[in-house]
Amino acid sequence: MKLSLRKIQEKDNAELAKIIRSCFQDFKVCTAGTVFEDPTTDNLFQLFTEEKSALFVAEENEKLYGCCGIFPTEGLPENCAELVKFYLDKNARGKGIGKALMEKSIEFAKNMGYSSIYIESLPEFSTAVSIYEKQGFNYLEKPLGNSGHSGCNLWMLKKL
Repeated sequence: MKLSLRKIQEKDNAELAKIIRSCFQDFKVCTAGTVFEDPTTDNLFQLFTEEKSALFVAEENEKLYGCCGIFPTEGLPENCAELVKFYLDKNARGKGIGKALMEKSIEFAKNMGYSSIYIESLPEFSTAVSIYEKQGFNYLEKPLGNSGHSGCNLWMLKKL
């Protein structure tokens, strides 16, 4: 069986929460004001029932390797969505899985009629940040919208 990308299912909640939180431990990132402490991290399937949102997971042989999605975060400019929950299991990094998940998410955003995508991140996630740069995201001087993740200090935007 080969790797497949699909939308989140309710059965994925616990495993995805574990993958997301493990990234903070793997990269020794402070968790205050981040998705690590966000209660929605344990209920991602329910979160992504929001209209014009999607969370894609990478799966092979019923094992999850990561996720990435699009969410209409409150307070963003018109026709702008946030690229969210971009996290990979340590065994999936450096294999193109993250790039595939991000490109699927960007394609979804285009299909939903969004004209730009916003990202918040941290310098410790330098590999992800370099992917954002390669995908055409540009740095902003301050955050947009109301993500509730005050711990993030890198903000980027991509026009679609």
